[in-house]
Amino acid sequence: MGYPADLNEHHNPWQVRGTALQYQNPWIEVREDQIINPAGKPGIYGVVSMKNKAIGIVPVDAEGNTWLVGQYRYTLSEYCWEIPMGGGPVELDVLESAQRELREETGLHARRWTNIMRLHTSNSVTDEEGFVFLAQELEQGEVEPEETEDLRLWKLPLAEAVQLVMDGRITDAISVAGLLKAARLLGV
Repeated sequence: MGYPADLNEHHNPWQVRGTALQYQNPWIEVREDQIINPAGKPGIYGVVSMKNKAIGIVPVDAEGNTWLVGQYRYTLSEYCWEIPMGGGPVELDVLESAQRELREETGLHARRWTNIMRLHTSNSVTDEEGFVFLAQELEQGEVEPEETEDLRLWKLPLAEAVQLVMDGRITDAISVAGLLKAARLLGV
């Protein structure tokens, strides 16, 4: 199966007539663009720009176990299980951010790191760019959560975490993508 010949074509059918910042805080900016859409009609487009990169980590030990992080997600009003993740400043190397997040949320240190994917979390409304790492050859250290985090850790076989994805019990997009890719790469 081949890709379409124009796969790398960069034609932008949208015209921006003006832009206005609507809101910002230390993590996001929301802007409203006055546009001409691909059909030639005027309209508006709202864009959420992230001030950090999304970083996810799938830690896997020698026995095939991984760690999930449980926390209440304010935006969803529900408790969620996810891979260890967080935001990394755009000017910082994504691996350095991944190492910090893994240490803070799980206390784990990894000797082997593999960047297994780059993704966009919801490209119709946000420019958020995410990266997922596979962390292996693990050593346990102390957990260092941020003050806004009330986390629980769950160590379980990677195959069981994948089953939680397949059962619809893990719904976070970065966690779903990361767990499935790590399992595929590791033959789980």
